[in-house]
Amino acid sequence: MSGPFIDDARIAEARKLADEIVNPIFDLIQHNTTVSNERTVLRFFGLSGAGARGVPLANLMVDKLKAAGVLNRGAAYWYGRALQLGAKSPLEAVERLTALPTDKMGVLSPEMEANLRDEVRAEARETMAELKSRIAQRNALREQFPMSPAPHKYVIVATGNIYDDVDQARAAAQAGADVIAVIRSTAQSLLDYVPHGATTEGYGGTYATQENFRVMREALDDESRKLKRYIQLTNYSSGLCMSEIAFCAAYERLDMLLNDAMYGILFRDINMRRTFIDQYFSRRICALAGIIINTGEDNYITTADAYDAAHTVIASQFINECFAKRAGLKDWQLGIGHSYEIDPYRDDTLLLELSQAMLVRRCFPDAPLKYMPPTKHKETDIFFSHAYDVMADLVAIWTRQGIQLLGMMTEAMHTPLLADRYVALKSASYIHRAARGIDEEFTVREDGKIANRAREVFANAEQLLRECHAEGMVAAIGKGRFGDVKREETGGKGLDGVVPKAPDYFNPFLEMLEAS
Repeated sequence: MSGPFIDDARIAEARKLADEIVNPIFDLIQHNTTVSNERTVLRFFGLSGAGARGVPLANLMVDKLKAAGVLNRGAAYWYGRALQLGAKSPLEAVERLTALPTDKMGVLSPEMEANLRDEVRAEARETMAELKSRIAQRNALREQFPMSPAPHKYVIVATGNIYDDVDQARAAAQAGADVIAVIRSTAQSLLDYVPHGATTEGYGGTYATQENFRVMREALDDESRKLKRYIQLTNYSSGLCMSEIAFCAAYERLDMLLNDAMYGILFRDINMRRTFIDQYFSRRICALAGIIINTGEDNYITTADAYDAAHTVIASQFINECFAKRAGLKDWQLGIGHSYEIDPYRDDTLLLELSQAMLVRRCFPDAPLKYMPPTKHKETDIFFSHAYDVMADLVAIWTRQGIQLLGMMTEAMHTPLLADRYVALKSASYIHRAARGIDEEFTVREDGKIANRAREVFANAEQLLRECHAEGMVAAIGKGRFGDVKREETGGKGLDGVVPKAPDYFNPFLEMLEAS
């Protein structure tokens, strides 16, 4: 399919560079926590409700601990102290801690400290067992109703109303969709809390909430049984609540999450320290839950030119792979993102796009990959737009993509309608049937345009990795090396939510996730 193009030794060297690039960032991760990670710990313990005016209880407790200057010991530690004070439930724990100044709680003896941690760890093990049982339910349904062969056809729903989303998702599944992605309401990534309950109003999408996850998962399980074909569910775990949403998704049995700190840093101006720390805990949860992550490198070439910036996609993919594997994710969980975004009026675009997709497959042979359709150069000429999308369908089957987001002929005009999805699904199904196995029938010339372009892009990616290695990832982001977007280490939203860990910091869930 892809031919040798690049020597194994050069790919191995790129991985080695990426591994060394992320070392300083993992030092930051190991020594800090965040308000969102601590809220996630409380959600693990069952603190999923909301208080007055809809404020999540996890936020109330963590905000209280942060204001008192004691969050650095971990929310789990203070949850244990509340249990010692007689709390019988997570809600009572919040009530007791918010009513009592933490500096009045006294100092425990070493023996009492050890007993507290043992008790909290025991409850954490019970909680983790329940989560694993729910994940097993999803896996059993997957086995009962096998999925269609890859590329899995992925389409979006985005009405703002979860119940309308369900109707659209069922219709898409019946038309051949393999993956349903519920798009989040515009700017939810900038909210430092997860809204509570089912939602029926949203702009450009529907809020990512645990209840919305439950509603859609139940509907798709029902549809999977009717169609005798498992339908996967996707949402977004990015922004200021990465790990909280990852927990909600794991608990409600989702299959995929868009999960990428770089996307938040570059395109939502989330503080890089905050989101790298959040990403690690969220990906640990995804690893446990068997959730496939989708990364956001495809976005780089919507702000930068797809031809000139192709190498930045490859370099970032190596770095993202390293972040993911250090968080325990396996190759089959790496929906590494790239896209068909080249200017359609440039010559040889099909050859150039084949080259890029083949190069990504060559570098990541065991990952499913997540292939995005054209968006940047879409036109209101829907017939041209549809033909443009079909070329992406061809590249997807030719290069054995695992997950393919289908382009819609009205992408440039509005949120896709049911008919747009139907046409996209029908055409993709045709191309996948017609061209399956094409990669085994054609050999790419080692001295041709496809191979030469792949070598050129990889060489530029190597150069960028060496720059990141020499100057640091933070400096590269500051220079706008990815997506032509510049961000500073102490800029962006959420830095005030980063908390240095105390020497006796306690997080039993992270202990278990890292041990596994």
